[in-house]
Amino acid sequence: MAQTVTRRAAHDRSIRTLVSTRPVWLVSVAAGAVAAVATEAYGLIARGLGTPMRAGNIGAATAEPITVGMFAMGVAVAMTLGTLSAVLIARRAARPARTYLRTTVALTALSMISPILAGDTAISTRLMLCGAHLVAAAVVVPTVTRRLADADRTPRA
Repeated sequence: MAQTVTRRAAHDRSIRTLVSTRPVWLVSVAAGAVAAVATEAYGLIARGLGTPMRAGNIGAATAEPITVGMFAMGVAVAMTLGTLSAVLIARRAARPARTYLRTTVALTALSMISPILAGDTAISTRLMLCGAHLVAAAVVVPTVTRRLADADRTPRA
């Protein structure tokens, strides 16, 4: 038992070291790739559980199908902007981890507006879409924040 705990602690330290020594953009892109897979899996599970996979834009009278791959595509688009933001924050902010965390928490909250106000969309679909935003944020935000916490000790972005 103690040996397992020791191996796990060593593994966790090696992952932290790997993350803290990589460029901010690379950590952000890698976290985004993991988040894309996670949200796509989440969407497939929701689909398998019978969640209606149709959503409309804000104020739309009709919903469009949510096809396989759309979750990953949404994460890819968001991560492009998120990576640029992380790099700029790493270079400019006095406390990059704190700035990034506050910014991403606020942006995650704002990202809920679109699913909540989606036209011609079932409540279960709206909730599932909000959950997808939270899944992506749960993968990306802690990883990039951890990297930015090391920004003053390692080479910048």
